[in-house]
Amino acid sequence: MKRAPLAALVLATLVLTGGAWALYEEANPAADLAKSAVAFAGMLTSDQRAEAILPYDTPKRVDWHFIPKPTRKGLQYKLMTKEQQQAALKLLRSAVSQSGYDKATQIMATEKLLLELESAKGTGTNIRDPERYFFTLFGKPGEGRWGLSVEGHHLSLNFVVEGDRVISSTPQAFATNPAIVKSENKAGIPVGQRLLADEETLAFDLVNGLSDDEKKTAIFDKTALKEVRAAGEPQPPTDAAVGIAAGDLKPPQRKLLRQLIEAYCSKMPAKVAAERISDIEKAGWQGVKFGWAGATEPGIGHYYRIQGPTFLVEFVNTQPDAAGNKANHIHALWRDMRGDFALPIK
Repeated sequence: MKRAPLAALVLATLVLTGGAWALYEEANPAADLAKSAVAFAGMLTSDQRAEAILPYDTPKRVDWHFIPKPTRKGLQYKLMTKEQQQAALKLLRSAVSQSGYDKATQIMATEKLLLELESAKGTGTNIRDPERYFFTLFGKPGEGRWGLSVEGHHLSLNFVVEGDRVISSTPQAFATNPAIVKSENKAGIPVGQRLLADEETLAFDLVNGLSDDEKKTAIFDKTALKEVRAAGEPQPPTDAAVGIAAGDLKPPQRKLLRQLIEAYCSKMPAKVAAERISDIEKAGWQGVKFGWAGATEPGIGHYYRIQGPTFLVEFVNTQPDAAGNKANHIHALWRDMRGDFALPIK
């Protein structure tokens, strides 16, 4: 069975100008998603459809995670024909921005490096395969409310579409090991690759730009959390926000905070990203807090969260990478505080 390369299919249309999202085309992500989903479903055999297309209300729709699970819902990329793989990648591209697509496919490709590093150390216990990613449709694309999941190790993307809108794009999980590739390898991953650079460097710039008094408010624990909270659970944690309020930051710090938030939003299609920012603005930036735990320098475990009435960002870098370099393994999530999967929090 021939394989399709994990390569970009469509040019990006999202840019950031003067703090506002500029849309350079009137593309409707919901319509694009429906079209790509119908095309993908139409290429599947009856047996494949039984795996790839599930009822919208199945409990499997909210069964998500980015860890290396032994089994997952959906149809595995590896088991598709070349033509089906191309359709699956087009479906992924329709779901996210060019930046999101590039990062997602690079995360997949980095599995080759994990296999090499873990094999060399004799520590590999999980399946490392750049084609072990799963595609699932829920319901009937283009009719009523339907969903999409694209998931595998270090990646979980979940969408709900209704009519002409993407009404949910969470949980959104992008992760990477190594966070920074530090050595030559046979897998073809370039030294220096840093897939989640903005998510880390902007946060360091923000926390280290705070005054001593501001840090007392922003840093809620000297020890970093070991993991993001509620990973794999259908809804985000509902604990009160911690840290320093956006309204208590100076203008340059508020600008950094917005840029950090936009680093997460920019992985989504332009209109989805714009809606996220609009929702934050409607709820009010005064309700957004930035909280930090752990070290404020690279190479030592660190964690942060950004939380407002409509969203939650969590980032953790405490684990060593596959080569043993400390704090070089990132998990980063965007969740909806009103409810993931288009399901209200009870």
